[in-house]
This record gives sequence, C-alpha cells and structure tokens, in this order.
Amino acid sequence: MTPTPDATDAEVVQSTFTNKDAFALLVHRYEEKLRRYIRRIGVRNEEDQDDVLQDIFIKAYKNLNSFDQSFSFSSWIYRIAHNESISHYRKRSVRPEGMQYDDGDTIISNLHDGDDLMGDIVSRDDGRVLREALERVDEKYREIIVLRYFEGKEYEEISDILEMPLGSVATRLHRAKARLKDVLTTTP
Repeated sequence: MTPTPDATDAEVVQSTFTNKDAFALLVHRYEEKLRRYIRRIGVRNEEDQDDVLQDIFIKAYKNLNSFDQSFSFSSWIYRIAHNESISHYRKRSVRPEGMQYDDGDTIISNLHDGDDLMGDIVSRDDGRVLREALERVDEKYREIIVLRYFEGKEYEEISDILEMPLGSVATRLHRAKARLKDVLTTTP
C-alpha cells in the first residue's frame, strides 16, 4: 500500500520495504530542499545538481535498510547530501564555486530570531551585505551557518549531518557567528 502524503518520513521508509514506489514520496519531499542545500554549499551548475541529487537518492535507496530510525530521516539524507557534494568536488578536482545565499533578507530575520547575533545585522536589512560577509567567513563556519539559518536545522540535526558532537556544534556555531559579526562590523 502506498503511504498517504501526510505520512511521516518514518512511515514512508517502512512502506518502502514492501512497496518500492513509496520511495517516490521521499524524493518528492526532499528534492527541492536538497537541491537548494547543495547549491548553497557550492554545486552551482544545474546539470551537476541533477547528478548529485540522483546520487543522493540512489545512495539513500540502496542504504535504506541501514537507516537508524532513532535519528530523523531528514538528518540522514542531509548527511548523504553533504557527503555526495564533497564527492562531487573530489571527482571534479575543483573547489566549490562558493556558497549561494539567494534569500539574504530571510536569513537576516532568521539570524535574529531567538539569537543574540547583533541587531545591526537586522538594522542593515541588506541581503547583499550578508552574502558578501558570508563569503569572507571560513568554509567550516559558512557550512554550519547555512545548515542552521538557511536550512533551519536544529543543533541535533546539524550534529548528525556533520557527524560532530552536539557540544562541538554549539561551539562552532558560536564561533561562526562571532566571525560573521567581525566581518559585518568591518564591512562599510
């Protein structure tokens, strides 16, 4: 039986074991989110995005039996996306083209929501300034900012995706925000 569109990811995963067509619902749910994520972390060419997405979903499908349901499916598939993006760079022997921040105004509000990242980011209300500042922040800090503020991932999910302890996520995010703040305060 094919799961309904309102079924949880875990229910869809379970359905996939008996109905291979159920996996299409997961593809439908995650395709645009993962495309946006891999584009932001540097896979800019649309054909390359298609290739990386295909690799992500093939790997996810082949490894569905090893999915640990004590974690969220979202974290698991984002981890696969992260790894496949890195593999793409290695195959191409090129560095990422840079991260894309096409919705700076949304991120400005997300950075401010519930966080102590200075009000002057919000007062600038300039997505271009934020995009330029993020390009000047070290890659390991950009990635955690992208996951937290662009993708809206919680600390636990970031920990799963980047395979780092929860405390390290908090520390790196704190440092990333400090670096971003430094860059923003030196930006005219």
